[in-house]
Amino acid sequence: MNEKQKEVMLIAQEECAEMIQAISKCFRFGPDDEYNGLTNKQRLEEEVGDLLCMIRLMMNQGMVDENNVHKASVQKQIKLERWSNVFSKETAVN
Repeated sequence: MNEKQKEVMLIAQEECAEMIQAISKCFRFGPDDEYNGLTNKQRLEEEVGDLLCMIRLMMNQGMVDENNVHKASVQKQIKLERWSNVFSKETAVN
């Protein structure tokens, strides 16, 4: 792993932690609660975008294979459809 890849992974790790914090705020105070001019939902949207950027960077730099990531995503959806109430026939993602 080169220095650029290490930096990408470090920033991705930080973004994961920030997204966890944003999710926690939504649970604790609700998505519509406002702090410093932004709602918890808006903060969560920013953090999801930041993490998505880092995931795309990892794929673009060949750190993870986009096809394998897609396959893992599909497999996760299958598990969720079986073991959770997250998906119904109307909400399944393709």
